[in-house]
Amino acid sequence: MAVRVEAYVTEGESTIEERDREAMREFEEGLDQPMDEEANMLKNMNKEKGLSTLMLLRLSFQSLGIVYGDLGTSPLYVFYNTFPDGINDSEDVIGALSLIIYSLLLIPLIKYVFIVCKANDNGEGGTLAIYSLLCRHSNVKLIPNQQRSDEDLTTYSRTLVAEGSFAAKIKKWLESSHSKKRALLVIVLLGTCMMIGDGILTPAISVLSATGGIKVINPEMSSDIAVFVSVVILIGLFSMQHYGTDKVGWLFGPIVLIWFLFIGATGIYNICKHETRVLKAFSPTYIILYFKRRGQDGWISLGGILLSITGTEALYADISYFPLQAIQLAFTLFVLPCLLLAYCGQAAYLVNHKDHYQDAFYASIPESVYWPMFTAATGAAIVGSQATISGTYSLIKQAVSHGCFPRVKIVHTSKKFHSQIYCPDINWILMIGCIAVTASFKNQIDIGNAYGTAVVVVMLVTTLLMVLTMLIVWRCHWILVLIFALLSLMVELSYFSAVLLKINEGGWVPLIVAAFSLMVMFVWNYVTVKKYEFEVHSRVSMSWILGLGPSLGLVRVPGIGLVHTELASGVPHIFSHFITNLPAIHSVVVFVCVKYLPVYTVPEEERFLVKRIGPKTFRMFRCVARYGYKDLHRKDDDFENNLFDNLFSFIQNETMMESDSNYSNSVYPINHRQESRDELIRNNNHHDSNGNSMATFSSMVDYTGSTIDTFVPADSPHSAMSFIQNYTSEEEEGDELEFLKICKESGVVHIMGNTMVKARKGSLLPKKIAINYVYAFLAKICRENSAILHVPHETLLNVGQVYYL
Repeated sequence: MAVRVEAYVTEGESTIEERDREAMREFEEGLDQPMDEEANMLKNMNKEKGLSTLMLLRLSFQSLGIVYGDLGTSPLYVFYNTFPDGINDSEDVIGALSLIIYSLLLIPLIKYVFIVCKANDNGEGGTLAIYSLLCRHSNVKLIPNQQRSDEDLTTYSRTLVAEGSFAAKIKKWLESSHSKKRALLVIVLLGTCMMIGDGILTPAISVLSATGGIKVINPEMSSDIAVFVSVVILIGLFSMQHYGTDKVGWLFGPIVLIWFLFIGATGIYNICKHETRVLKAFSPTYIILYFKRRGQDGWISLGGILLSITGTEALYADISYFPLQAIQLAFTLFVLPCLLLAYCGQAAYLVNHKDHYQDAFYASIPESVYWPMFTAATGAAIVGSQATISGTYSLIKQAVSHGCFPRVKIVHTSKKFHSQIYCPDINWILMIGCIAVTASFKNQIDIGNAYGTAVVVVMLVTTLLMVLTMLIVWRCHWILVLIFALLSLMVELSYFSAVLLKINEGGWVPLIVAAFSLMVMFVWNYVTVKKYEFEVHSRVSMSWILGLGPSLGLVRVPGIGLVHTELASGVPHIFSHFITNLPAIHSVVVFVCVKYLPVYTVPEEERFLVKRIGPKTFRMFRCVARYGYKDLHRKDDDFENNLFDNLFSFIQNETMMESDSNYSNSVYPINHRQESRDELIRNNNHHDSNGNSMATFSSMVDYTGSTIDTFVPADSPHSAMSFIQNYTSEEEEGDELEFLKICKESGVVHIMGNTMVKARKGSLLPKKIAINYVYAFLAKICRENSAILHVPHETLLNVGQVYYL
């Protein structure tokens, strides 16, 4: 029997006749219906309020510290990485400046601020946010746990695609095979992994470049001193993460504002004092002349030019904190002019001081403001690093919600702002990575090469996802999409080809980080999807549940059993395993499904959906708790009481809606094949050849049985068990609510599956390694669901099972 079920799950072979499947489908839908009606009752549309001019300016100022800290520190190291071997011709400086100017105009300004940032998921940015947007507009999610009722959420915004349109054809092509969905997810995860690498490299290069100013004022000082100071600052920065940024966050905006004012003013000073002809760099002809003079060296130097736009990818990931208008206003009117002035000023200084290419930034600062500038640079580097670190925490949280990363501990650091979180495990991993990179490389060149590789890969992934978004979500004309794709890829592939030539000079670091992170994410997601598919195919037949009668063939003891499952519909096999191995079950059974949707958040008033399963005398319910990828299970959230409040409200609403219904004509299926509980136990205790209990494989779980469940009226003489008792609405509601309250006082038990996953016999070696070793190790070190939901240990009951995938 176990072999038959295993083959059905793993190979997809169906032995059920078409008419039997149709009868079963109609039967299941009749007893365990979708929650569309309940979702409509919860729907509450919110209206977006406009922003006043004063508020917009205030938010633009605040966005400087959170959004532009990383991008603003780029002038610290761009020219040194562009000319690592020195400057031979002053005209090369003007050519490099021209490349920097047009890179800033094309990528951050035009592509990101005015195009990509509009592809946000209700304000959320980043590769995973785009993926969520695509999941809502097309069926590309690998875990098919969405229901029609989920589309009624106020945050579940989407547009319908007209049949026969080009967008519909692209959508159909993307949905046509599982391999295309998997490929899309791999691309998204690749961008996510590079962003994690960005979280390691940004603090390293920013802090090291800022503290490098110590050596400029004291040339005889060893470089190890600057490295030591950088490591100390990094240790302090990561050690303070658990306090959060709530108390010092208000300083971020002023610090970055002062930084931008300093570099802008210094740029004006250097242009006026040293060389005004650098302004000729605004002509693109100098780019052509630059490549003609330098040839291959000029092309390789694009890896340094690329660093002028690093932080742009973080800009897109951090747009959730502020309205898009505020971000656009701050960049266009303040950030971009200050950056252009800073680079022009450094170029003006280097034209006449070519020997100072290693310390162009600090060497070009007037001596009277050197230490204030050094302080501002260090502060800006810390702020930019903090924004990247916080963004990495958020990214990990999103990956966990999408089933692409092991469950990790997430702590709230602010009572006011729910988006401010802290991941202890990830924090120490980032700190070790930053210190290792800083201490081993000891210079900006190698770290810059690694940084550039990570950034350009993220940009390429964003471009590919934007093409799909413009076609499927925005439904743009294919010519516009082609123009966007060609221009973006032309620039980004040029940068990518340049950084590939520096793989052996530090560019390998993000590739190693990304490869390791991608392996973890892919294996975790692969097994998670397989587990879900296994549970869907091996769920228990409702005809079997009803065939057991209201007592379920057991002693119904006082209390409420919360059976946790990942299934949003159907009865999980964990329940079959439980009731066929124990002599009693609680008087009330609630199947609890906590699922994450491809939306950024689910409002509290729309979180829970409650539905009754089967006849009322069975006292069985389903509760689906829905979360977005930004929602968190806070420690002060009373999940259990919120669940019961919604359950009581459901019973009251149900009674009011059904007050005029006649239950005497209700129909329920009766299974002619009544089996004793002892027989069920025997069928459920099969063992494999290794002696492992195949608890999930029972004859009643198998859908390949030949017996057909017959639908008969509840008052029919064939109905040996009457499932419905005739109460008046008032008596029924009062009795059931009172009964539930008594059961709650008697005790609540959380029944969870303690699942072990193994590769089935005959699997290929890579699959065995991925499941039996990699996933097993990750599952062992990750957090349990009970800890995430803050389930008290004394109310927890684990049911052990083994899945063979």
